[in-house]
Amino acid sequence: MITTIQLSSSTRQKLAALKTSPRETYDELLNKLITLVPEGDDEGLYTDSFRIGLLSARLDIRAGRTTPHDLVRKRLGL
Repeated sequence: MITTIQLSSSTRQKLAALKTSPRETYDELLNKLITLVPEGDDEGLYTDSFRIGLLSARLDIRAGRTTPHDLVRKRLGL
């Protein structure tokens, strides 16, 4: 089954820039991106909520939304 999703033109341009070839479909590209979020580790599979949190944390780090370690220690009184 094929479906349609709504994307802004800037998101579509970003996705197009990630394609490895002009013939690669957006479905193939999105599936490759999805595989970048790990499904689990040696201890077992991650829950979907944990995987979403992990991806969100990685995006926060990339966007610079972090707190330096020494500031965290100071706030905790360590």
